[in-house]
Amino acid sequence: MLFFLIISFAASIIGSICGIGGGVIIKPLLDVTGMAGVAVSSFLSGCTVLSMSLYSVGKLMVSKESKINLRRSIPLVIGSIVGGFAGGQIFSWLQRLFENPNMAGAVQAGCLLVVTLGTLLYTLKKDKISTLNVTNDILVVLIGFALGTMSSLLGIGGGPINLVVLFYFFSMDTKTASQNSLFVILFSQISNLVTTLATHSVPAFEPVSLILMIIGGIGGGIVGRFLSKKMDNSHTDKLLIGLMVVIMFICGYNVYRYCI
Repeated sequence: MLFFLIISFAASIIGSICGIGGGVIIKPLLDVTGMAGVAVSSFLSGCTVLSMSLYSVGKLMVSKESKINLRRSIPLVIGSIVGGFAGGQIFSWLQRLFENPNMAGAVQAGCLLVVTLGTLLYTLKKDKISTLNVTNDILVVLIGFALGTMSSLLGIGGGPINLVVLFYFFSMDTKTASQNSLFVILFSQISNLVTTLATHSVPAFEPVSLILMIIGGIGGGIVGRFLSKKMDNSHTDKLLIGLMVVIMFICGYNVYRYCI
């Protein structure tokens, strides 16, 4: 059980700093260790990310250190909430599609591998890529829908893909994108949890593991916020790049493990 606390704490520190939530770390690690089934790891990961993002965003608002652009983020949130519901339904369909439940995990891991690779390539080349400044609310909602669908389907809470979208479509720097990403992740995870409860699709799990992961999520958010103040954009970028390389290796192994 101590592993659940450690993994949620460490992932939430990195997730808070980089604005990726932490689910993109927690979900693959729970899968690779086999300590939880595919549905359970998605649920526990989502709850951990929710607790961390709730603390981080709340603290930003109270301390008046927020760089959250509500004009952009609220339409993103609206789209991500609807997308979160759609992603949850797609994941349920995937589970029913395969007789072997592990195949749904293989699909998740494979998709996450591809998404992370694309995000890594963009991050490495972003200084040479011309960015946009999307202002049309309908387009912003559609972008949020795509983000919410992907995060819910993959059980990652948002992940690096959020940052790439905020970099490219809204020309945000790393620090600003991180805060806005956490804001979007918070509401998409609330939507995902409400949907799971409303559809009575909460998987069976050990209550102690959930409690430990929530404690780890909040604790990681506290430490991550402290460290983030001491890091500039370049340091955050390096941390994000290193993290994505590790995630890709874990996802690759998970695809192999689920398919054999």
